Amino acid sequence: MKKILFLLTVSLCMSGYAQKREVKLTEAIHLAQSNSPEYQALVNTTQRQYWRYRNYLASFLPGLSLNLSPTYANSVNRITNDLGQDIFVSQNQSIIDAGLSLTQQVPYTGGIFAVNSQLQRIDRFGDNNSTSYSVVPFSISYFQNSVFYNPFKWDKKIEPLMYEESKREFIERMEDISLTTCRRYFDLLKAQEQLQIAKRNLSNQDTLLQIAKGRFDIGKIAENDLLQMELRHLNSQNTVTTNEITFKRASQDLARFLNLDTEDLALYEPEELTQFSVSVEKALEEAYDNRKSVIEFRRRRLEMEKQLAEARGNNRLRLRVNANFGLNGQSDDYNTLFQDYDQQQNISARLEIPIFDWGVSKSKRKMAEADLDLTDTNIKQERQAFEQEIYLHTLNWSNQRGFLVTAEKAKEVALKRYEITKKRYVLGKITITDLNLAQQEKDKAIIDYLNSLERFWSDYYLLRKLTLFDFIADQKITVDELVFD
Repeated sequence: MKKILFLLTVSLCMSGYAQKREVKLTEAIHLAQSNSPEYQALVNTTQRQYWRYRNYLASFLPGLSLNLSPTYANSVNRITNDLGQDIFVSQNQSIIDAGLSLTQQVPYTGGIFAVNSQLQRIDRFGDNNSTSYSVVPFSISYFQNSVFYNPFKWDKKIEPLMYEESKREFIERMEDISLTTCRRYFDLLKAQEQLQIAKRNLSNQDTLLQIAKGRFDIGKIAENDLLQMELRHLNSQNTVTTNEITFKRASQDLARFLNLDTEDLALYEPEELTQFSVSVEKALEEAYDNRKSVIEFRRRRLEMEKQLAEARGNNRLRLRVNANFGLNGQSDDYNTLFQDYDQQQNISARLEIPIFDWGVSKSKRKMAEADLDLTDTNIKQERQAFEQEIYLHTLNWSNQRGFLVTAEKAKEVALKRYEITKKRYVLGKITITDLNLAQQEKDKAIIDYLNSLERFWSDYYLLRKLTLFDFIADQKITVDELVFD
């Protein structure tokens, strides 16, 4: 009779279980890396870095722009006449100013080179209508803010590093998504197993309670044992209710993380991972080749060097250069405007030498030097922490498979012991206390095994993240490059 009830219970559970969506760990990770909100946020961040780099590259290409400025004025204005006197005159005129400009940054010097063309037309209205034109058919100009500091030189070193850093960060955060998915997956898997354990225990308590009542009726057990069994039965009911809530919450968390349209999920223990070994030297080598931190260290130091170069270039001596050469012409007749030209050329330089500034220039330079030294110190400490994390995790990973084997063996022993203890209790050879202890140890061994299994897989994905290397396939971890329109 008990076998029939057990088979019926299993059949009902399996029929409800089959209606759930079955998800394996690898499938969950694939879904998270293509559909989760975390992935969408990562794509947006990467897209911003991509367009930043595109903007940097485009800044070194020539830029062509057309400027058109029409104005009209009918007012009384103050002007200075030929005698140097201020007088008021009535002006009723329109001015159309059009210009075409081609600019090019010069990265080797830090200046801007430009070729310009300009045409102006002035129409005066009133009693004496007239029109006049002015043209600059060709003008070359060059401007440089400082000859002692070239920002383009530093951007040329820093911006490519930032772009490479963003690409590596994308891969790292994809592995972060794998690690987070793994942890959420096992949260639900453990909640699912704990709920099944609670239901099995409740079913067993039902059976054992009926047996205890029969024994009490014929005087084979004391009332205290019966009350203890009834208490265990009530506690089992509460445990089922509590685990159902925990299971529901874990189901919602995983479904929301994977952006699924259902919360009815059925999970399975991951398949056994292929055997492979990892040496500390190999892990460190791959980490230095693949991680973004290595690029970040170089980029941060260059940024501080750029800041120091700017402080040195601008705080001691400032020199600005502006030069222009071209042609211009003017006429009251548009047909003769392009016949005769006058030369248009100028060059100017501005030199600023701080004589006494109460130490402002020196303090800025010293602050930049201190920031550079601080960055060097921080990078050195972070590099040591970087190496230590990989070293310790590699050593820890080498023991995880052994821990998992031990936990699995302990689970098998606890299950076997519980079955033997339950049979002995049914035969009346042991007390309810011994049975309760065996059940507790069995439940604990199952959860301990799942915890060990979670640590094993979490450590595996953490190892991938720390090195960005797939030790099973023996190749670097790569992802398909995103294409942005």
